[in-house]
Amino acid sequence: MKMQVVFSIGGRLRYVGHLDLMRAMQRALRRSGLPVKYSQGFNPHILLSFAAPLAVGIAGEREVMKVPLEQPVTEAEFLRRLNAVLPEALQCVAARQVDDTHPAPMAALFAAEYRITPLDNQQAFYDAAQAFLKLDSYMATHRTKRGERQIDLRPLVFNLLVKPEGLRAVLSLNQQGTCKPDLLLTALADLMGAPAPDCRIVRTRMLNHLLVPLENA
Repeated sequence: MKMQVVFSIGGRLRYVGHLDLMRAMQRALRRSGLPVKYSQGFNPHILLSFAAPLAVGIAGEREVMKVPLEQPVTEAEFLRRLNAVLPEALQCVAARQVDDTHPAPMAALFAAEYRITPLDNQQAFYDAAQAFLKLDSYMATHRTKRGERQIDLRPLVFNLLVKPEGLRAVLSLNQQGTCKPDLLLTALADLMGAPAPDCRIVRTRMLNHLLVPLENA
């Protein structure tokens, strides 16, 4: 059995890399005394599974991970004990017990929703977002460890919606194609004809292929 956990991370911890986040979660689970399950072998550890790493500098409101359990524990008790040993900027907000046949978060992940709030040039930024949606195609340079390649960014951007709190962006995040927020910002800056404004970026939800939040699927 496993506990599917929804957690938030922000403040200065948004600058923590994914490996450090995994270590912090493992240490907290050990300190909590929860009946978690460890791997076999000479170096037993908790086999946590996360939906997708957060880029450094991006906060997360409803990130998803799974924790293996040796025995059942109520969702309320799990949250109480784990949050008691986590820092304020890293807290679990929901938990649900699932069986071992429930798909891993990474396997179920299809897209992510972001809230992007420009700190200046807001109207030009939002106008560029509306202009982007009207395009049939937008070729962008995607840089990886293997080099550069051209990709069509437009089909990887499922929706852009201007809200009072910022731009709501639903972006592809799966093996078939991924649009990271920095790629979108580069495209919008190109349409603005100006450098991309400084932005606060928060990943607000993780979504499956039906664009249903993973926590509800």
